[in-house]
Amino acid sequence: MNFTLYSRGYCHLCDDMLHALQALQTPERPFTVDVVDVDADPALVARFDELVPVLFAGLDEPPLCNYFLDEAKVRAVLAGG
Repeated sequence: MNFTLYSRGYCHLCDDMLHALQALQTPERPFTVDVVDVDADPALVARFDELVPVLFAGLDEPPLCNYFLDEAKVRAVLAGG
């Protein structure tokens, strides 16, 4: 399982979401997180500027959450549902 977190370097909500997400990882439910700095790409700034942090389980799917981690949605994805 791989998550993608669109983030900013100076964003405390982004840090909070990453830490909350990582806290859900267990040996039975391993995953990786790609953290993408939106400020490194003008197209990402245009798309996500005021929405960060934004978490995706699959880039071809709608976002799971933004601003704060939706633990129930993440647990459902990790459970396969």
